Amino acid sequence: MLLSRECGAASSAGPGAHELPPWRSVAAGPVVAVVTLVAALLATRAAGVPLRDPDHVAAKYLVLVACSVAVLVGLDVVVRAGRRSGTLTPSRAAMRSVRRERWSRHRGVAVGSALVSFYLSYMAYRNLKGVVPLLRPGELFDRQLADFERGLFGGNDPAALLHSLLGTGVQTQILSVVYVIFIVLLPLSLALALVFSPNLRGGLFYATALSINWPLGAASYFTLPALGPVYAEPAGFAHLPASEASYLQGVLLDQRLEFLRDPVAADVAQSIAAFASVHISMIVTAAVAAHLLGLARRLRIGLWVLLAATTAATVYLGWHYVVDDVAGVVIGLAAIALARGLTGFQPRTARRLRTPKAKPV
Repeated sequence: MLLSRECGAASSAGPGAHELPPWRSVAAGPVVAVVTLVAALLATRAAGVPLRDPDHVAAKYLVLVACSVAVLVGLDVVVRAGRRSGTLTPSRAAMRSVRRERWSRHRGVAVGSALVSFYLSYMAYRNLKGVVPLLRPGELFDRQLADFERGLFGGNDPAALLHSLLGTGVQTQILSVVYVIFIVLLPLSLALALVFSPNLRGGLFYATALSINWPLGAASYFTLPALGPVYAEPAGFAHLPASEASYLQGVLLDQRLEFLRDPVAADVAQSIAAFASVHISMIVTAAVAAHLLGLARRLRIGLWVLLAATTAATVYLGWHYVVDDVAGVVIGLAAIALARGLTGFQPRTARRLRTPKAKPV
C-alpha cells in the first residue's frame, strides 16, 4: 500500500518529478567514495596490509542490492503503467513508454553510480576499521567510557539497569532481532529511495548521506579505540541467553583474533569497534532524511521507534556504551548536513515536487 501511494504520487506530480538531477547530486556519492578509498589506502599502507574486501562482503552486498534495484525498477514501471492505463495488466507499449520516460540512461547511470559509490565507501570503511588496532596498538578506552557513563547513571551500569528493567528472557531475543535486522533494512532503504523517490535528487541525497556515515564512523574509531562492554567486561552479559547477537559477537571476536595473529595473511575482517555507533548514526540519518523528504507520517514515526529500540539493544546486548550512541546521533546529523552541502539538496524544493498539482475544476 505504501509503495503504491508513493508511485501514484510520483506519476501524478508535474514534470519536475522526472527532471534529471544536477551534476552535484550525481557526483556527490563518487566524491565520498574516492575520499574514503584514499583514506583507506593510506591507512592500510601505513599498517602494512593490503586493501581488500574480506570475505567479499561488500561485493556480495552490491550484487544483492543491484538485483533488488532491478526488480524494484520493474515493479516501478508496471505500477506506473498500470495507473496510467487504469488496469492491473498494462500493455507492453504502456510499460515501454513509462520505462523510456522514467528510466532514461542518465537516471540509470545516476542510480548505478550511487549504489557503487555506497559500497565502495563501505569496503573502504571496513579496511579503515580493520587496521585501527594496528595503527593504535594497545590503546583502548573502554575503562574511561565505562566510568564516564556510570557517572552519568549514578554509579550504575546502564546495561545492568536494562537487564533488571526489561528482564533477560525472550526480551533478549527480541532486542537481538532489532539489532541484527539493521543489516537488511539499510540496503533495502537505499534501494527503495533510489527507485521510488518521486524526485531522484532526494534519493541521491539520501544515498550520499548514508555513504558519509562510513568515513565519519571510521574516524571516530581512531579517535577513541574501544571494544565495547561485552568484550571489555563479558561477565556482565554472561547471564543473557544465547541469541543471534551473541553468536555474531563470538564470530567477530574469533575473526579479530585471527586477523591480529597475521594481518597480512588473514582473509577475515577485524570488525570490532565501539565508539561511535554506526548503527545509530545510520538510523538517525534515515529518520531525519524521511522528515526532509516529506515521507509518510507512519514511516517517520516507525524510524524513530526503530532508533529508540536499537539504542536500547546496543546497550542491553553490550555492543556499545551510551556515549557511543550519543556520538552516533552526532555523526548521523553531521552526515545529513554534509550531504546537503555536497548535493545542493533543498528540502523545500523536494517537498514541492512531491506535491501533486491541483487540476483545474
